[in-house]
Amino acid sequence: MPENLLNAAVVDDAINTRQSVRAFLPTPVERVTVEELLELAARSASGSNIQPWRVRVIAGDVREQMVKAIFDAVERDGFKPYQREWNYYPVNWREPFLGRRRKIGWDMYSLLGVAKGDFEGTQRARMRNYEFFGAPVGMIFTLDEDLEIGSWLDLGIYLGTLMIAARGPRLAHLPASGVCGFPQGDPADPRYPRKGNHRLRHGTRAD
Repeated sequence: MPENLLNAAVVDDAINTRQSVRAFLPTPVERVTVEELLELAARSASGSNIQPWRVRVIAGDVREQMVKAIFDAVERDGFKPYQREWNYYPVNWREPFLGRRRKIGWDMYSLLGVAKGDFEGTQRARMRNYEFFGAPVGMIFTLDEDLEIGSWLDLGIYLGTLMIAARGPRLAHLPASGVCGFPQGDPADPRYPRKGNHRLRHGTRAD
């Protein structure tokens, strides 16, 4: 196969095999692999090349401490104090978006054995978000709060590039905004603070 076709096939495979995974192996991901992926993803396009994103990688004890801080906060306070500072989804849902959301939601819950109306099961499944679905590595993405919508688009392009790059070493991943409801995690825990005017925008897991 000519080299240009082989390269195209590799890219096609990376795109076609990308999927959102919700059960990860505990196999550690080497730091050098993470650093290589972040360096590669930094080639992502951004308006005027301002590269507005910041990435915090968590693994090992730090990951466990962050997960515990969030679980402790939910047990103590419930979810009400921990809401995203921005709307990810429409305020007023309409078709075809509502139907798509409902279908994927119940398809996923049925795979987990959670029946419609099983609120305890739904809650257990929801909490899996905050332990990164067992992934050994998590990434937290932030933007300065004074940046505009163009930088949000830049971050989206960056996330897409990073996820496709992760398919090179055959790493699975899941982009998710659940952690964004915890900009401080446990307010008493200094390991998960706000950083100046930086705010959580997205999170992902890798395995």
